[in-house]
Order: sequence, then C-alpha cells, then structure tokens
Amino acid sequence: MFTKIERLISSRNLRPKKKEGFLKIISIFSFLGITLGVAILIIVMSVMNGFQKDLTKKILGLNPHIVIQPNSFVIDSQFINKLKEKFSEISLTQTYSGEGIVLSNDKAKGLILKGVNKDEKKIKQFLKENKTSGEIENFKKNHVFIGTELAFNLDLKEGDFISLMSSAFVATPFGSLPKQEKFKVAGTFNTGFLEFDQNIVFLNLEDSLSIFDKSVNDLNIEIYLKDPLKADNLKKKIVKINPNYFVYTWGDLNKSFFSALKVERNVMFIILTLIIIVAAFNIISGLTILIKNKTKEIAILKTLGLSNAAIKRSFFLTGFSIGFFATITGIILGIIFSINIEKIRIFLAAAFNLEIFPSDIYFLEKLPSEININSILLIFILSLLVSAVASFIPAKNITKMKTFRALKYE
Repeated sequence: MFTKIERLISSRNLRPKKKEGFLKIISIFSFLGITLGVAILIIVMSVMNGFQKDLTKKILGLNPHIVIQPNSFVIDSQFINKLKEKFSEISLTQTYSGEGIVLSNDKAKGLILKGVNKDEKKIKQFLKENKTSGEIENFKKNHVFIGTELAFNLDLKEGDFISLMSSAFVATPFGSLPKQEKFKVAGTFNTGFLEFDQNIVFLNLEDSLSIFDKSVNDLNIEIYLKDPLKADNLKKKIVKINPNYFVYTWGDLNKSFFSALKVERNVMFIILTLIIIVAAFNIISGLTILIKNKTKEIAILKTLGLSNAAIKRSFFLTGFSIGFFATITGIILGIIFSINIEKIRIFLAAAFNLEIFPSDIYFLEKLPSEININSILLIFILSLLVSAVASFIPAKNITKMKTFRALKYE
C-alpha cells in the first residue's frame, strides 16, 4: 500500500530535529493519550464484563431458573410427571419459601425462610460446595443451615438454638400472634454472595410448611436447566401445558437489574471512547504544524517528481503510525492490568488504607475481570479508525499547497 519512499519520509517525520522539539512533545502526548485511552477502556470493559458474569453466575447458582407456583390451584403429581417426561433434561425440586424473622441472643433480623428437600440432588450439591461447618446428615427435622454472614451478625455457631417467626398467625388467649418455632443450627454455608448469606435460612420442607401453616398443596416447583439462557423458551412451553399456574424465570426477577448493567456498560464505553477522540486531536494539531514546517521540503519533493498523493500518504502514515503503535501499547497495558486487577486493588488498599470495591455494596468478595476478545477487537478497530481520520484531515491539505510559493525566495 505504501511505497518505500513514502515509508522513508514517514520515518523521518517521526524523528523530528532538535529545533522541532515542540513537535516531539505533541507526538509524545498523542501517543500517551491514545495509549491511556485504549488501556482504560479495556480495563473498564473487562471489569464490567467480569462483574456481570460473576453476578450472573452467583444469581444462577443460588436461585432456580424457573419457578412454578400453585396460584390457588394444586400442582398435582400428574403435572409433575408430565414435566419430567416431556423435559427430561431438567432438574426438578419442590420447595416453599416465605418471609420470617430470626430471634437469637437478644437480636432479631428479617429474612427469607426457605424449605427444601435435603435429599434432592441440587440441594445436596449446593450444601456440599458451600458448606463451611456442620454435616449434611444433621440437616434433619427442627434443624437449619444459615449463612456465615448471618451467623456472624447474630453471634451463632453450629449447635446453637434460634427461634424463627413466620408471617402465619396462631390464635391464643391473648389474640392472634405470629407463629414461632425453635430450631438448632445444623451448619453454616458461604456462597460469597453477601446478600444471600445474610438473608437466607434453609429449613427442611416439612418444617417450612409447619411454621407457615401450609400444606403440600402449597408447594412450589423449582426447575434447574443445563443452559439457564433457555429458561424463557421452556417457560412458554410449561404455560401451554397448564396456564393456571404462575410461572416465572430468573430473568423475570432480575430483568431491570441486568438491563441497568447493560446500559451502564454501554454508557461507560461511549464516555471512555471520548478519551481516544480527544487524544486524536493531538495528532491533527501535530501533523498540521509538521506540514507547515515542512513546506519547503514538500515543495522540493514535488519538484523532484513525487506526486501529491504520495506525499499525502507519507504524512498520513506518520500520524497513523502514532495511533497504531499507541493502540497496540494500550491493548497490552490494558490486558496486563485486567489480568492483575485484583492484585492491584489489594496493593492500593493496603498502601493507602482504603477500602476499594467493598463487598457489602457490590455483592462480590473480589474485583472481577473478564477479558473479552470481541471487546478488545472492537476497541482496536475503533482506535485505528479515529487515528486514521485524525491523520487524514491535515494530510489532505497538502494538495492545496502551491509549489512555486514555497520556493519563491529560495
């Protein structure tokens, strides 16, 4: 695309003379501006991608992909068997959840009481992967598993007793009072998702029905899929089987949250792209000054027979080279920082005694990062495009120069 003479002229322009020190400074700032813009864009996009992926993984790992509620109708065994036959790839379990209050050591906290079948494969797997104390075998009648955060807040440990109060009422001589039962802590779990660990208590299915004064006819069905992204399609098929039940997916519960994440990610991308565009203005100003200072040399090249197009390409290559190598450098720096972002966070937190990325706010224990090849490719192309436009604008003005005026007083 570029001839040898054009590459030679471009390389000489990239090495300005001592008297052209100002041009050197502009070139350096152009290079650093694009480098930092690209690096910051990659780091922010990687953190946003990692945050979305980790949070999605947490939500999918802790919550069912599809929930079927009776909605005043009984979920009979015939419907359950039909689901198992028609959708053999699903994992199905019956649960019951409701709001309640835990009372212990003169402390009280509102939370979710979730009744589960400890013999279900999904429940066994969850407790096995996240259990920090206790044994699954001890998870029997009048026993509960609680999150480590809840245990810490209420000063509880395995073997302690707690009182759980539900939203169901019982009649007493003093009037209707919330139903309350005593349970023993069979163990604790830690998912790394603080909101979950603080606000969930697992009971046996029979205990949950008892404390909420419900029957087996009130049980919900929770469905887990190998591919959670197919939940919406399966939901439509389930509704066709029996439209009387209330069916919702994990996506329905978190739709606004993930939409907000997507919008924030796109806005951050647009804002940070402006850094690259601003840095590209340095290329425009630098090339404009360079062409002005090289008027005599350009005129000589024209008289020697070099075409306007060739001269224009050589100066275009000068600006584009700055943008290209700055982009490559920025990508390398961005990837290195993205890979080591958690180590950098720990170092800065220790060095300046700051709490960066507090887990109680962002729900995650460490700063996530995921390098996405498609995002990097998009940033690379965008940066090169901006650099190309910034280089072309001043280079095209070379064709307007009058050779005889440049050499008039020589």
